[in-house]
Amino acid sequence: MAGGGFVVGDGQKAYPGKLTPFVLFTCVVAAMGGLIFGYDIGISGGVTSMPSFLRRFFPSVYEKQQEDATTNQYCQYDSPTLTLFTSSLYLAALISSLVASTVTRKFGRRLSMLFGGILFCVGALINGFAKHVWMLIVGRILLGFGIGFANQSVPLYLSEMAPYKYRGALNIGFQLSITIGILVAEVLNYFFAKIKGGWGWRLSLGGAVVPALIITLGSLVLPDTPNSMIERGKHEEAKTKLRRIRGVDDVSQEFDDLVQASKESQAIEHPWTNLLRRKYRPHLTMAIMIPFFQQLTGINVIMFYAPVLFNTIGFTTDASLMSAVVTGSVNVAATLVSIYGVDKWGRRFLFLEGGTQMLICQAVVAACIGAKFGVDGTPGELPKWYAIVVVTFICIYVAGFAWSWGPLGWLVPSEIFPLEIRSAAQSITVSVNMIFTFIIAQIFLTMLCHLKFGLFLVFAFFVVVMSIFVYIFLPETKGIPIEEMGQVWRSHWYWSRFVEDGEYGNGLEMGKSSSNQGTKHV
Repeated sequence: MAGGGFVVGDGQKAYPGKLTPFVLFTCVVAAMGGLIFGYDIGISGGVTSMPSFLRRFFPSVYEKQQEDATTNQYCQYDSPTLTLFTSSLYLAALISSLVASTVTRKFGRRLSMLFGGILFCVGALINGFAKHVWMLIVGRILLGFGIGFANQSVPLYLSEMAPYKYRGALNIGFQLSITIGILVAEVLNYFFAKIKGGWGWRLSLGGAVVPALIITLGSLVLPDTPNSMIERGKHEEAKTKLRRIRGVDDVSQEFDDLVQASKESQAIEHPWTNLLRRKYRPHLTMAIMIPFFQQLTGINVIMFYAPVLFNTIGFTTDASLMSAVVTGSVNVAATLVSIYGVDKWGRRFLFLEGGTQMLICQAVVAACIGAKFGVDGTPGELPKWYAIVVVTFICIYVAGFAWSWGPLGWLVPSEIFPLEIRSAAQSITVSVNMIFTFIIAQIFLTMLCHLKFGLFLVFAFFVVVMSIFVYIFLPETKGIPIEEMGQVWRSHWYWSRFVEDGEYGNGLEMGKSSSNQGTKHV
């Protein structure tokens, strides 16, 4: 078997290889890049519900919070400066992800991770020692630069390192790290809020140094991916590394396909304009629509502002932080379900099941909040059973997201792009994600003030739209080697009109031509 590759009955190529301890270690370390993103999401909502933090930096919000509970609870956190504090990070991440594309392509995935860790570390220190609002915002911008680099490089790294049979589970390690980062931040917020003297928020914000150091040090010990080495002309080193990663001696077929993909990549002088070519229409559509829809599930509303939201619906500060810890725990547990099932049940099943679950929960939460708060936002006395019902359905909603749109929103885009457009397309995915994260973070509190409980119905509408989109337009990508992904578009009822046979040199056409070189048909 000279070629080392198999072509299974439906023409799909299968490379030899196994899940080695080396691959497992590198993917776990790389996935830690998600911690910085998750920690930030979890910490932001917590500190913005701490009275001592609000009193120091956002006194107008603090005064509204202290007013009598008969006032409009929907509008107590409506402050342009407070939303700028939260959302400035995502605008910075958008800008840096575009720069990260060039760094990732020319210098490798590891260097992008290193830059991300260092920038995040500096931003965390500035925030921890902040004395003025402008210091908070500068720190947040640096955190955003760090997240832009990490979110651009880590999903690509995981998809390229993982054996195709386990790519889904290993890539979702990134989302698992995000959820762990959120949970850790929420637990720390809960305890730091109790510190006498009101300086616990400094520990919450400055604590971001820890996940930043993890990814910074981790990037120094990680190897680069064979795909990236080949892209930079290090062929022999890449072949040696591929053998170690796959745990087999004969990697000729996969290596040859990677080299062919790299040649096509090198022929592309302008990957950004190349993305606009007709044959990349399905990739560009998914690079834009998946992260767009991921943000319009409404999840960041829950995760950014969980303590604020629970505080708004009648919980005390302590109870609201504790409720956020509960939702964070559900988030982690449900992500583990996705890791178990993504390579068994497939991407489409999880997308559609999760969408249905989120839709039902958003309708129930909207009804619950609407029934008690009405349109004037004055709930009066809230019974305990009511709070339990709201938190329960929010948890079921979070679970639905955490095993569907959460991890798959990063996994699917990172695994469908050919090498020649991979870095540029991943930057578009991150950029779209950050644009809409920024917009939603910027307008959420104002929308809550004006749309009231109807805000949840707005997100429910988008969940219906995105589920229909997945059902009609997204093909199943489970169990397909990353450099063979062209076949899913050629066999799709709609996308096949854009992607014709022979368009991808490293796709099925290569599989056919290489069958004369000892490829075994089974």
